[in-house]
Amino acid sequence: MTNENRRLDLAIIGGVLGLFILPWYHIRSGFFAFEWVADFLTNDRHWPGFVQLLSGKWQLLPVLLLLISAAFLRLKRKPGGRGNRLALIGAIGLVWMVVEGMSIGLRGWNWNLLATTFGAVDGQPAFGAGAIFLILSFAGFISFGLAEKGALKGDAIVLSAVTLLILLVVTFVFYPILSMFAGAFQDFRGNFTTEGVARNITDPQIWKLSCLAGGKCGIAWRTLFLAICTAAGSTALGLAFALMVTRTQMPFRKSLRLLSILPIITPPFVIGLALTLMMGRTGFVTESIEAATGLELGRWIYGLPGIWIAQMLSFTPISFLVLVGVVEGISPSLEEASQTMRSGRWRTFRKISLPLMAPGLANAFLIGFIESMADFGNPMVLGGNGGVLSTEIFFAVVGAQSDPSRAAVLATVLLFFTLSAFYAQRVWLGKRNFATVTGKGDGGRHAKLPRRIAIPVGTVVAFWSLFTISVYGLILFGGFVKVWGLDHSVTFDHYITAFAISFENGFAFTGVAWNSFWTTMWIALAAAPLTAAVGILSAWLIVRQDFPGKSAFEFGLMMSFAIPGTVIGISYILAFNLPPLQMTGTALILIFCFVFRNMPVGVRGGVAAMSQLDKNLDEASLTLGANSARTLRKVILPLLRPAIQAALVYSFVRAITSISAVIFLVSAKYNMATAYVVGLVENGEYGVAIAYSSVLIFVMLSVIVGFQLIVGERKLRRTEATQKSPARGKLKEVAA
Repeated sequence: MTNENRRLDLAIIGGVLGLFILPWYHIRSGFFAFEWVADFLTNDRHWPGFVQLLSGKWQLLPVLLLLISAAFLRLKRKPGGRGNRLALIGAIGLVWMVVEGMSIGLRGWNWNLLATTFGAVDGQPAFGAGAIFLILSFAGFISFGLAEKGALKGDAIVLSAVTLLILLVVTFVFYPILSMFAGAFQDFRGNFTTEGVARNITDPQIWKLSCLAGGKCGIAWRTLFLAICTAAGSTALGLAFALMVTRTQMPFRKSLRLLSILPIITPPFVIGLALTLMMGRTGFVTESIEAATGLELGRWIYGLPGIWIAQMLSFTPISFLVLVGVVEGISPSLEEASQTMRSGRWRTFRKISLPLMAPGLANAFLIGFIESMADFGNPMVLGGNGGVLSTEIFFAVVGAQSDPSRAAVLATVLLFFTLSAFYAQRVWLGKRNFATVTGKGDGGRHAKLPRRIAIPVGTVVAFWSLFTISVYGLILFGGFVKVWGLDHSVTFDHYITAFAISFENGFAFTGVAWNSFWTTMWIALAAAPLTAAVGILSAWLIVRQDFPGKSAFEFGLMMSFAIPGTVIGISYILAFNLPPLQMTGTALILIFCFVFRNMPVGVRGGVAAMSQLDKNLDEASLTLGANSARTLRKVILPLLRPAIQAALVYSFVRAITSISAVIFLVSAKYNMATAYVVGLVENGEYGVAIAYSSVLIFVMLSVIVGFQLIVGERKLRRTEATQKSPARGKLKEVAA
């Protein structure tokens, strides 16, 4: 009983702090700057909610009454008899905060009934720290009330985690998407209208099929065709690399894994720039081919062919990382059994190995499809006159047309394509079982590739590897020449311009790139642990807890993976540019975008790692008297260090290299490295852009290598030593 009262006391104290002490509305200079403390009494915008209520904002009266009701239950009711009422108070409080926040626009109440009930208002600023604290208090009332009712065995920790995550996912995933749909039906004054949707949804530039008659396709079909080609090509190349690494004795096989890392940590635009100088109108490859053959290649690289090559370079390594584990995971015993039944290596590969790769192939195709749909950097550089949905959305927001309705319609089309691919993958895989790894030992060896596959696959892999190395060599070369493609005199001016340091009047960072570099680093470092924490906590709830609606909860968590970054960016602009949650131009909107954009990777990694941990570990801890939080902190998390570090590395790298969402959310004060590179490219400062990108690649590669040295390799297959000494082998496996 003491624990229940202590938890409720904390929730009530948080509510009192939010309503009576902290500023109710958003502080323009930033809450943590604490400039609001000096003029707390003189500036009515800085007043807490209770003082706002006394000044005539009667819409805050319900939250005061609900908080008083919760305090009354604490004093007059015992924990066993107040659970239902406490949860109801929290639910009503959350609903009212949403209604009150969404019902007051810039010019007053949107609904006449509320205007009549609470009186006229001039509008309201966005919610501040006080309102956020009270929202969290209402969420606590729901969790603690359900715990007192006995839900989920009365575990308040689990209920609080579920409630908090649902609140966060609804706020930062579903609310922006709904705002995007609503924005399509609003004019520039916020009035409801269908004119913009009707005009844009029937726009021939989006849907025309004149390409069937040799003309130019609409944006939607052009983007869809490009995404299918990129997904198919990157999946095929990724499979080829995975087969060469795992099923052949190809020299330099381990070097292929390094090639798989480089495109992931490469900032946008860099590959596109390299391809331009290699195969553009005056590129050295183009000129060499024209001189040798006499053909006039022209500007062929600008358009879908160039975008497709750049996307293949960018996304093939991701497909390789997905497929190499799948290929390695196929049980050698199945292939040996097929060959024992007198099947040749070609038939074994075609009938046994390849069908068992179906989940990996489907996931690799889906990732390539979504990444192509969301790609912004490569189409921006190589698109020419043939744009795709991601670039058209950008120009609809920041271009001269400034048409939010068009941007919302295009983003909806993009979202429809990606969710359709997501659904098609689920239907194709269905409920078929592809499991090949069981609890039994498997000491066999994988069958080697048949010659009819090994020779062409090896040729393709060798050619593509040399092409990738050439592109990255050209990128490295571009940072040390005066004018890339024209004057190849060696110089360090680009690095000095970007990262100069002065000692004349004291130590100072005088390079033009330092501001965005430090901003990028601290935002990425702030987002990475939050991303890992949300992902691992979500995985713990999915694997270890049973509660109603868990499937819907998991789908909501993974929803942001199926949403392209371009859609995320435009939806965040539409959702958080106006009250009740106004974060545009702040660091918070970037951090939250990175957290919920990259969270699904932490979720899936945590689920995979936690599924290998015996549930008896949790039960033993709980039996000895530890609660769920202590069990998670002392037992589960130490065993999940590799998954946690993988989530940290991925979220850190993606926060630095992301562009499709970031391009909409940066501001003059918080300018990320990728957006800064965009400005350099637009101004023609290619050398500085390449130098900046090279430094970013070096920093990210150093972080990845450092984490790999800390984590080490995990050995799951038996070695000769383990086969001779099972006990010793078991100890080695546990240590790994």
